[in-house]
Amino acid sequence: MEHITLLLAIVIVTALVFDFTNGFHDTANAMATTISTGALKPKTAVAMSAVLNLVGAFLSVEVAKTISSGIVTEEGITPEVIFAALVGAILWNLMTWLIGLPSSSSHALMGGLIGATIASVGVSGVNGGTVVTKVLIPAIAAPLVAGLSAYLASRLTYRIGRNADPKATAKGYRAGQITSAGLVSLAHGTNDAQKTMGIITLALVAGGVLVPGSNPPMWVIVSAGLAIALGTYLGGWRIIRTMGKGLTDLQPQQGFAAQTSAASVILASSNLGFSLSTTHSCSGAVMGAGLGRKGGVVRWSTATRMFVAWGLTLPAAGLVAAGSEFVTKQGDWGVAAVVVFLIGSCVAIWFISRRQVVDHTNVNDVDAEAERAGVVTTAMAAVSVPPTAGALAAEDLKTTIPATAGSSAEPASPAAV
Repeated sequence: MEHITLLLAIVIVTALVFDFTNGFHDTANAMATTISTGALKPKTAVAMSAVLNLVGAFLSVEVAKTISSGIVTEEGITPEVIFAALVGAILWNLMTWLIGLPSSSSHALMGGLIGATIASVGVSGVNGGTVVTKVLIPAIAAPLVAGLSAYLASRLTYRIGRNADPKATAKGYRAGQITSAGLVSLAHGTNDAQKTMGIITLALVAGGVLVPGSNPPMWVIVSAGLAIALGTYLGGWRIIRTMGKGLTDLQPQQGFAAQTSAASVILASSNLGFSLSTTHSCSGAVMGAGLGRKGGVVRWSTATRMFVAWGLTLPAAGLVAAGSEFVTKQGDWGVAAVVVFLIGSCVAIWFISRRQVVDHTNVNDVDAEAERAGVVTTAMAAVSVPPTAGALAAEDLKTTIPATAGSSAEPASPAAV
């Protein structure tokens, strides 16, 4: 480490800051359903997730290799490029956290790296084939596979336990949910912590500290694991609320099915070296599990905003990174300007977040806006449970009586909307 320059040190610190934001941004992936169903208390859940994230960071380096020597070519990549990439990724993470949307930290990092590389050396610096096969295809396939698996698993669990006492089986499903949540946390450590390891390794190669193709040094693995574990422990409560209550209402059976399906997909991708988005996998699993219960629905208004954020992640992070790279190329004053811009933006976002605090005390509260299911969800609920003729007659009577009596005709509960 004696050859690390000031610029390289700035890049390493910035990478660890990104890793920290990745931790609290993605805590929801492992623990949102566990917290929403009451299987674990919020603080206990994030503490458990933090420990398992740290353990997972030591289990594999395949994803780190994909990041450090697969997405972009090592030739011509400078520490300034990597710094600019991290700026784009951090700001996107913080913006989506502020509005409570579970976007992909992985894709923010990929987008930042691609945008900064193109701004520095051109399109030739990006390995397009690797981006398609190990980033874009998994991004589309992961939520579909996890969602379908969770849907089928939910249907199966309800079918198996249809004659069992709900109270008796709930305890067993909660225990299974805690176990599967731990598995997701472990899987998250094997996948997401390695992305920061790969970025730091790429920076060390660019700075001449390591030779091309090197594995992450042990101090890089330890520091990246600690950073993501600390971020996880603090908890991204805004995103936990969205995934736990904003997308759908889950019962313990559905939570168990969702987390088991997501963990299976994430662990398989880590073993294959795919830079998978754990957010895409877990969100797809939550939606699949939500539809797996008879009469269950997904709040598609929230899901649509989430899908839009997914589509914007790569280009948005890439544009910010490209702009940052343009400024850093101007010299030392350019690097200093980007550092000031990054710190100022982070502080501003934090102050804005204080206007409406979301923490472990109110994470399971859902406001009226989140409870509005929208036209699509209402239609799906109607299709999933066809009303009988008697029910239709009763519904007509309910709408007729208030009209003549002068009372309001509001629904019985928000869950019915």
